[in-house]
Amino acid sequence: MLFVAKGTDREVCLLVTELAKQIDDHLRSHLHGFGLTPSQAMALRELRSPLTMRELAGRMSCEASNVTFVIDRLEAGGLVERTADPGDRRTRRVRLTADGRILRTRLMRELTKDSPLGGLDTQDRLQLEGLLAKAVRT
Repeated sequence: MLFVAKGTDREVCLLVTELAKQIDDHLRSHLHGFGLTPSQAMALRELRSPLTMRELAGRMSCEASNVTFVIDRLEAGGLVERTADPGDRRTRRVRLTADGRILRTRLMRELTKDSPLGGLDTQDRLQLEGLLAKAVRT
C-alpha cells in the first residue's frame, strides 16, 4: 500500500475519491428489483420537487441532453411528467407522478441500507457536509 501523509491534499483527494466510488457501488448494488439505471435513480433522488431540465442536469452533474434521455425513459414508465414552466413557457419542468413518488420513497429507503455514510451519526454528517461545502466553495 502506498504511504500518503495524513492531512495532505493528496490524502484528502484519495479519501473523497474512495468515498465517491463506495457511494456509486452502493447505488448500483441496491438497484436490483427497481428496473432503474443509476442515472434514472439519481434523477428520482433529485426530484424531491419539480425541477427544470437544466436544474436537474446540474444536480446530476451531466449535460442536459443526457437528462433528456433519462427523463424520456422515466416518462415512458409513468414515473415523471414534463410540464411547461409557468415563468417561461419554453422551459420544461419535470415532476414525479404518483407512481414516481411511491417508487422514489421505496428507492430512498433502500439506499439508506448499508450506506457508506451509515457509520456517521447526525453530528458527523453535518460536520462532513460543512467541510465538503467549504472545500467546494473555495
